Amino acid sequence: MEDYKTIAVFTFPNEYAVLQHLFEQAELRYFFQNETMISVLPFHSNAFGGIRLKVHPSDIDKAKVIMNSLEDDSHLSVV
Repeated sequence: MEDYKTIAVFTFPNEYAVLQHLFEQAELRYFFQNETMISVLPFHSNAFGGIRLKVHPSDIDKAKVIMNSLEDDSHLSVV
């Protein structure tokens, strides 16, 4: 776990629910640091430095591609 790199920081768990699901599907090695502490004390998120997404170095590129795909809303259309 020492080699894992922080690639994103979140304030609340609901901000990464979909991302976590996509990472599981892609079988990436990752974890959310401070996740349990923030779930117990949600208003102390900033004091703990937020919830850090830590990803294994060999999976960072795949993780960034998945994260960027969530920001691209060009596939969405109004019906």
